[in-house]
Amino acid sequence: MARKRLTQLFPFLIPLRKWQRKRWYYRRMERDGNRYAAVLGQQDLPAEVFRSSCPMINRDTGWPLVYQRNKVFNLRLAARCLDGLLLRPGETFSFWHSVRFADRDTPYREGLAEIDGKLTAQYGGGLCMLSNLLFWIFCNGPLTVTERWGHDVKDFPEPESDAPQGVDATVAEGWQDLKARNDTQQTFQIRISFDESCITGRLLAEGDGPFRYRAVNRDLRYVRRPDGSLWQTVDVCRRTIRADTGEPVGETLLYTNRCRIGYPLPAGTEIEEERA
Repeated sequence: MARKRLTQLFPFLIPLRKWQRKRWYYRRMERDGNRYAAVLGQQDLPAEVFRSSCPMINRDTGWPLVYQRNKVFNLRLAARCLDGLLLRPGETFSFWHSVRFADRDTPYREGLAEIDGKLTAQYGGGLCMLSNLLFWIFCNGPLTVTERWGHDVKDFPEPESDAPQGVDATVAEGWQDLKARNDTQQTFQIRISFDESCITGRLLAEGDGPFRYRAVNRDLRYVRRPDGSLWQTVDVCRRTIRADTGEPVGETLLYTNRCRIGYPLPAGTEIEEERA
């Protein structure tokens, strides 16, 4: 039996624990030797490295739609601190460094978030859609992702998008961040925009590079364990392609993603049975 945390035994300590974690977290960032991107450019850089869009409203969560509308509100609020952000050579992008004070003047609303492996309503919930999108565009460029946390559980199907399975990045202030370092010699820029139904992320650059990049799946598997739980395992790789000829140069394994699936898969999906 897993040992319970102090905050599980005494829930009234949770606000204090959160404050403590956040304070320590930002203190460490001040001393970790990274130069964090902080400048918002007003003009678009000329070259587009990659763009992606996805619907913001997911009607398959099993929760009231008000939490989806609240998520859209939260996304727009946080995006103000990210849209136009310049990532210069040697600088590191940090999701929380950028959006730390997004709710200083206008508070977030309650959206859905995964807490201790369970879906629940939480202040600022839904921001993972933004970190997911940013991680996906980072995977399709030359940036070096230095911190990424995957979701342990997927409780509902994801909205339709061009991202393959296993490409996500959960964030929790004080605990989990999304970070990417610019190890190239040119400046990049993040652009976030919205229409009535979709959020769009773009990664821009000062000029066209010699290569293009595409994140792809390899060895996607679904396994049902003896306890009845269903798990997804997939390799996420980055393919390098010559920009001038389209010739593949190579492919690198970025990570192997594992998560529990909490919803029925489409009919015909192959599921392996794990032996005890």
